[in-house]
Amino acid sequence: METRALPRAAAAPSSHRSYPLYVHLSVLFSLLFLAMGGAITWFGYAQGRDLALSATDRVFSHITQETHTSLHQTLEPVSRFADILALQPFVEARSLNGRLQALPLLRQAFEAYPQIEAIYAGYADGDFFLFRKLAEDADRALFAAPANALYMIQSIERASDAPLRPLYLFFDERLEEVARRRVDEYDFDPRTRIWYDLAATPGKQVFTEPYTFFSTRVAGVTIAKRASARSVVGIDITLERLSTRLAELSVLPGMRIVLYDEQGYVLARSDAVAQLARREEDGSFLKTTLAESGDPFFAALSASVSASGSVTDLNVDGRQWKSAVRAIDTARGPLYVATAVPLDELLQDLRTTREQHLLMSLALLVCAIPLTMLAARRVTRGIHRVTAQANEVRAFHFDGPAAERSTIREVDQLAQAMAMTRDTIRNFLDVVTSLAEEPNYDRLLRRVVQETCRAVDAVGGVVYLADQDEAVLTPAALMDGDGRPLEKEKRELPAAGDSPIAAAFRNGETSVIDLAAQRCPELSSYQALWPQQSLNAVAIPLQQRDGDRVGVLVLFTLKSDTPSGARLAFVEALSGVAAVVIETRHLIEGRKRLLDSFIKLVAGAIDAKSPYTGGHCQRVPALTQLLARAACEARTGPFRDFNLSEDEWEALQVASWLHDCGKIVTPEYVVDKATKLETFYNRLHEIRMRFEVLKRDARIEMLEALLKGSDVKALQAEYERRIGELDDDFAFVARCNVGGESMRPEDVERLERIAQRTWQRTLDDRIGLSMDELARKARTPRQPLPVTERLLDDKLEHLIERTPEEEQAVAKTAGKFNLQPPRYKYNLGELHNLRIPRGTLTEEERYIINHHIVQTIVMLEQLPFPKELRNVPEYAGGHHERVDGKGYPKGLKREQMSIPARIMAIADIFEALTASDRPYKKAKTLSESLRIMQRMKDEGHIDPDLYELFIDSGVWREYAERFLEPGQIDVSDVVAYR
Repeated sequence: METRALPRAAAAPSSHRSYPLYVHLSVLFSLLFLAMGGAITWFGYAQGRDLALSATDRVFSHITQETHTSLHQTLEPVSRFADILALQPFVEARSLNGRLQALPLLRQAFEAYPQIEAIYAGYADGDFFLFRKLAEDADRALFAAPANALYMIQSIERASDAPLRPLYLFFDERLEEVARRRVDEYDFDPRTRIWYDLAATPGKQVFTEPYTFFSTRVAGVTIAKRASARSVVGIDITLERLSTRLAELSVLPGMRIVLYDEQGYVLARSDAVAQLARREEDGSFLKTTLAESGDPFFAALSASVSASGSVTDLNVDGRQWKSAVRAIDTARGPLYVATAVPLDELLQDLRTTREQHLLMSLALLVCAIPLTMLAARRVTRGIHRVTAQANEVRAFHFDGPAAERSTIREVDQLAQAMAMTRDTIRNFLDVVTSLAEEPNYDRLLRRVVQETCRAVDAVGGVVYLADQDEAVLTPAALMDGDGRPLEKEKRELPAAGDSPIAAAFRNGETSVIDLAAQRCPELSSYQALWPQQSLNAVAIPLQQRDGDRVGVLVLFTLKSDTPSGARLAFVEALSGVAAVVIETRHLIEGRKRLLDSFIKLVAGAIDAKSPYTGGHCQRVPALTQLLARAACEARTGPFRDFNLSEDEWEALQVASWLHDCGKIVTPEYVVDKATKLETFYNRLHEIRMRFEVLKRDARIEMLEALLKGSDVKALQAEYERRIGELDDDFAFVARCNVGGESMRPEDVERLERIAQRTWQRTLDDRIGLSMDELARKARTPRQPLPVTERLLDDKLEHLIERTPEEEQAVAKTAGKFNLQPPRYKYNLGELHNLRIPRGTLTEEERYIINHHIVQTIVMLEQLPFPKELRNVPEYAGGHHERVDGKGYPKGLKREQMSIPARIMAIADIFEALTASDRPYKKAKTLSESLRIMQRMKDEGHIDPDLYELFIDSGVWREYAERFLEPGQIDVSDVVAYR
């Protein structure tokens, strides 16, 4: 990858994070517009609210004045008429007929003063005369008057010599009587009424407090005046017209106006439909107080008002009210006018206007925003182009066009800085990518020099690496500016020396060195590589972020082109990356070497564990590598397209070294079992002692018979026969123990006959034993000594079972592998072992031997191999499989096995056949081994294509020349073995 030279800028651009200007302008304008519109709207609303509240106070005062005027206009004319009425003759009349003469005058009063409820006169003798107008049907219904009745008289005469005569007289509009009715229940005595008592002084007019009238039960006041010693005239004035007037004064639908007295009794309300009196259980009527009015506002007003003229804002059921209470003076004392209006209703128009203003402001803003953004975009078009370029850099796209020049100086400078930044980042990433992609350590060092030289147009460079103790600097790669290696004697530099290179390493700072001015031999030798040029050396310490230094990178540049400023900062940043990459690759290489050494250590330990495996684990990898390389180099045949990557080669190498790592857990005596009766020792010695005992017994029996006088010759002949027979039987047992030949049926029968012999044991066989042995002995009952036992026997104590943990491990792998575990872990029975048909291993021991490959797979699958080594378990675990599917541990067929696994199977077999370091067998010659492998190919044991490659490529010969004894190499032409 070619790296472009950095642009030569006078100064490095400063980084600056900014947002688009048109957004700032648009947002600023919008905020200012909203702030101004909101402030103007709110100020107008606040001013309007204050004006509205002030006007409300004036309205409240006006209502109070109007109420006072209305009250005066209601009472004053009637008061003057009361004075006139007191002078009329009917006040002195002593009969109903005399009193009726005043009807025309009374009718005129009702027409002139509609607020009059009734006109009456009370007499000292208890007589009562009342004239009333029935203006409404409800009035007529109240007194059961005829439909055409317009006026009525309520008359009571109390003659001393006659009974009470209460009468109701009804008149039409012409004052013609239309009906008369006696009302016995009408028992009214004027002398008991308050107005009669108040008018005690002749000629003085009095006003009663508001009260409920006797007949109509409506609220009002009475103007009374004593006309003479025997009569008092009175006029009832209803306050209902005052309620109507209050309703007329209500300028808003929700406004409340109420007139009440000092006791809180309601006299008039703007909602005139409300009742001003309530009926008690005894039928009487009482005036209604503010608290009893049934209106939540009046109840709240009653609880909050404290004094005349107080003004308060009330909150009633979540609604704010503006209210005021003012007093008006009357002849009977002060009355109070309470006025209130809901704030939401009072300010409704003002709030509507406020919302309209806000909506207008928003509408204007919506219209102004596009225009503002259009203008701002035109101003910031150059910034947009720079932003687009920055976004491409952020997305790691470096091939787009440079931003256009702008007439705005700051924008133009920003565009140039962005262009230089883009080129710098592109070059840096190209170099970093190039270094990171190089897996080989030596090539990586050369790549570091090459890329940094290209980045700053250096004529050459060299990298020095520090040793582990940071005591010596060694030149590792010397290149010219075109990437060609240069030949020069490598001279190590002491890190503590006087060389400027060593000083840069120690100080951790970049230094620029004039090669011509330096007398350092090392630097002078570099100048000799470019004798026609005047050079500077730039020594840059390869320093990681944690401060650790791994070496020094030295770049040779023309004096006129020595990097500085941004270019030097670039190289220093690049050197830090190079230091990390070099150290990382160095650590990886070291870890690989450590892993390889550990793997070889394990393989060597497995081979050293038993002489029966010899150098198997070390020779199989070599043969595997030979055959795999032959497959990769094949240009024709089935392997013409086969190839292994570097990672796959490493995986195959690890797998071949660890293919028998499962033998670590295989007991040595099983691997090394050379005879059938061998465990940790050869148990044939026990059987020999039993034969020796039988031979001693035979001699003792002979000698005892001689003492008894038996025939010497006969005894000697019988003794020699028995001794010969025992010697022959033991020799047969010993031959069976070797396992060199197959056991015939007759051999097994003879073993059974020999086993029937008995011998006597006189010592306890349950003392001096381990706990496990005692547990196995306990399976059979103890017998008293001496005990007669068979010469050869399979006892229960010979059966060794698996532990629960071992059973669990077997069960865990049972479904994954095709190895069928036998019933017992070991069977040490003497006959069981001696009857082995071929070889020396029982079924149980054969399972343990074969199970090593299962352990290999399990162990390798538990290791956290990296991705490139994930095939190690598959490669290593397939070398006992057969291409016909009859192998173990998984019974895989050819198509289920990878080529590297099939290669290892051939390598494992051929090494085992030709190994000369196995004490239990003689090494086979090359011809014998190839003949066996040819037969295995024909029987579907090994891959036929790989076997032919093994023969045709000469791998067999190359391996034989490296590892076989000269006497084993007896083949020159392998045509017969294809």
